[in-house]
Amino acid sequence: MSIGWFLAVSALIFIIGAAGLLTRRHPLMILLCLELMLNAGNLAIVAFARMHGAAEGHVFALVVMVVAAAEVAIGLGIVVALYRNRVAVDADELRELHG
Repeated sequence: MSIGWFLAVSALIFIIGAAGLLTRRHPLMILLCLELMLNAGNLAIVAFARMHGAAEGHVFALVVMVVAAAEVAIGLGIVVALYRNRVAVDADELRELHG
């Protein structure tokens, strides 16, 4: 397979994530769309690493996955804390996180 197919799938996944990020207002859906965008970037990084035969791209993609897992853990903690205080959670109404 050529790298073009990998990049086309990566671009498609990134566009789906970006569209969902811009249109959704629920915090869990926003986190899922961010994950889609990060995974699209990982696919592109691994494709370029495979093309050049370097292992550094794979290591960098692994680091991005670790950061994404930490982001989801913190984000889910915030969402659970908000659900305990309020019933309806909307991303536009989250003014109480402004410190």
